[in-house]
Amino acid sequence: MANSYLTRTESSPTSTKIGTFSAWVKGKFDATKGLFSGQVDNNNRIALYFSDTLRIYGNASGSQTVYLITDRVFRDPSAWYHIVIAWDTTQGTASNRLKVYVNGEQVTSFSTESYPAQDIAMLWNTGTNIDVGARRTSGVADYWEGYISHAAFVDGQQLAPTVFGETDSTSGIWKFKSPSGVTWGNNGFHLKFENSGALGTDSSGNSNTYTLNGDGRQGLDRPTVSYCTWSTVQKDASPLLARASTQMTRGGGDGHCTVIGTHGVKSGKWYYECKLDTAGSAANANGIGIVESTSAAMKGISHNAGDDSGADYFYCGGGEYQGHGGSGSYGNTYTSGDIIGVAFDLDNNKLYFHKNGTYQNSGVPTSGSTGTGAKSITAGEFFLPACGGYDGTIWRANFGNGYFGTSAVSSAGSNGNGSTFEYDVPTGYYALNTKNINTYG
Repeated sequence: MANSYLTRTESSPTSTKIGTFSAWVKGKFDATKGLFSGQVDNNNRIALYFSDTLRIYGNASGSQTVYLITDRVFRDPSAWYHIVIAWDTTQGTASNRLKVYVNGEQVTSFSTESYPAQDIAMLWNTGTNIDVGARRTSGVADYWEGYISHAAFVDGQQLAPTVFGETDSTSGIWKFKSPSGVTWGNNGFHLKFENSGALGTDSSGNSNTYTLNGDGRQGLDRPTVSYCTWSTVQKDASPLLARASTQMTRGGGDGHCTVIGTHGVKSGKWYYECKLDTAGSAANANGIGIVESTSAAMKGISHNAGDDSGADYFYCGGGEYQGHGGSGSYGNTYTSGDIIGVAFDLDNNKLYFHKNGTYQNSGVPTSGSTGTGAKSITAGEFFLPACGGYDGTIWRANFGNGYFGTSAVSSAGSNGNGSTFEYDVPTGYYALNTKNINTYG
């Protein structure tokens, strides 16, 4: 999360010149976010980090020792990426001294390409402090904002990505593989994040346990099951996204905005929740619901998606409904602290909303084609989650990971089908994640 990282002070390394780091990551890439860093002091440090591109920067005695910036940009907050960096500065060929892999493929195109000198010590192997999920400058800053799974460091070997991943024989997709038979070296570690109460536990056999700083949490999101988030690209009027792209903030005085989800569906029954952390200055602009893929909000028009009566389906804080057929009064008003549930049945083209667990308009999401208390939506369309705000609005979504930002649900409801929500999920409805969409979408 946005103020969390894991840290450890290294012991004597197996090698100062050879090593491998591997991690599966999902999150924000549009600002400087650190993944793996080592630091003796501000003039002697090295870091692997994102800033739209993937970057590696190091210095020693205040002088640059390595600087790589990929040509490739990273912009999909819904995708898990497998990142591997493997170094061996004893190599005679400069490009062999530091290799970068993304999803099993070696990166060979860089906008900046300055490799370490031969036989130079790398500060991931010799740093006083090693951090996972942060980049050190003066002190600790540039925290990773998202998820990290199976972070691993091998001290003393330059390994290929096939040690940590493999290509699925059916789909051709690069997927996670648990490393086995690895000689980890003195400072090597494998952080699986399996123990929610001890996220820094090392599973390599070395007992190189890392200390968690901040309010980091274990999530259900993982490389094999990717949950919906708010899109950092498909958004209207540039709201600020945070908390692994599940929190939307509209600055004071900034007017209307809309943010769209990363996972869309055309069939099946789906459910998500959003907590209105802070109500904006216009109650009817605090909107939550779904949008069609043809919506004006998908085209970058600066307005609240709930205002687009031709394509969107929103329940708004002023006790209004906006969508096909115009707008009108609907349900109770809601404000800061309220949780709104969205249940959309695309098999029967019905849409339901609840406020703090009570379905509005006496809705019954399990009523099927009868659609008791439902709002009808256009048949055969492709829909995505969305929320809107105005002048100070903050929404925090729970797409099934069990958190509104960094706050865990207070008392999990039932029928989550492997996901965790505040309120009971209607029978037959599912969280928006890749596994469920593949099975029920």
